[in-house]
Amino acid sequence: MNTVLIVDDDPVLQMALTRRLEAQGFEVMSATSGQEALELLGNKPADVVVSDVMMPGMNGFEFCYHLRSSPAGEMVPFIFLSSLGELTNRVQGHLLGADDYLVKPFSAQELIAKVKGAIARSQRLHSALERMLEQSTLQPNPLPLTPAEERVFWEVVQGFTNKQIGEHLFLSPRTVQTHLSNMLAKLNLENRSQIVRFAFEQGYRMPEESGKG
Repeated sequence: MNTVLIVDDDPVLQMALTRRLEAQGFEVMSATSGQEALELLGNKPADVVVSDVMMPGMNGFEFCYHLRSSPAGEMVPFIFLSSLGELTNRVQGHLLGADDYLVKPFSAQELIAKVKGAIARSQRLHSALERMLEQSTLQPNPLPLTPAEERVFWEVVQGFTNKQIGEHLFLSPRTVQTHLSNMLAKLNLENRSQIVRFAFEQGYRMPEESGKG
């Protein structure tokens, strides 16, 4: 169940929004000021925040600024719901980090749609970040090369010529060329530069011993 935090000092509006959101399957938390909202979020995170601007104590703009300044709150979807409808007010809200800005009077149906949309975008972002993290920790498949070919592979990746590779690995130029030809065939590549690109694009990392000497 997704949680919505409503921050507004109007008890009638609080009750009306709570009923509409709960009817849509949301869990609802309530606060009457920015300070109270920050204290609530310190104990329990919300999936989306809906906040008024004009409130006693810490107003909505200050609340949004403090929330966006904290690691736990910088990515929480935030929707302003305010009677301040001037362009400057809306621009200020967006510059502070709000994802949306609705002006009172408003349509409850539209607010619910925006809440659902904000949560969906947040979930897509989290999924994308998780996929990126998984991909960054995945190990590439072992190179389909013999140990001798793999040693030549890493020499090529470092930019050495056949002559230099032969001197490093104590191989004849002909043997180096034979290994190079075999590697290109096995990896379905055409030249040395493609070997270098292949190594980095596929995420291969040079063994420590290959970089020595």
